This record gives sequence, C-alpha cells and structure tokens, in this order.
Amino acid sequence: MNFKIPKEFDSKFRFILVAAERAKQLQNGAPARLELDSRKPAFVAIREVEKNLVPYAILEKEDTEEIE
Repeated sequence: MNFKIPKEFDSKFRFILVAAERAKQLQNGAPARLELDSRKPAFVAIREVEKNLVPYAILEKEDTEEIE
C-alpha cells in the first residue's frame, strides 16, 4: 500500500499513530468520512488521514496528566 504523508505531520510515526487511532474508531462503528471501494478500517483510516480529514492535537506532558 502506498500512501502520501501530508506536510502537516512531523514524522511517519505520528501519521501511523493517528491512522491507527482512526482505524480503531472505524472498527468501533464510527462513520467513514470518505466513500471508498474498500471497507477495511486501516485502509479507510490511512486515506482519511492523507486528506487531512482526521483532526489531531499533540498534547504536552502536563495536558496528558489531566486525562489520566
């Protein structure tokens, strides 16, 4: 599978993390934001992240302590 990492991502690792979290959402019943031939959650998630349809935020360490 080929994919293009948008400029907004600082690394491939972050791109994959965001796509993986989105794939989990799709597996749990979240509606897809794109109409694609494939219904595989990982494929759909990668395509959505490529098109910047999945918002994300980088939290500072202080921010993550509040979530726990």
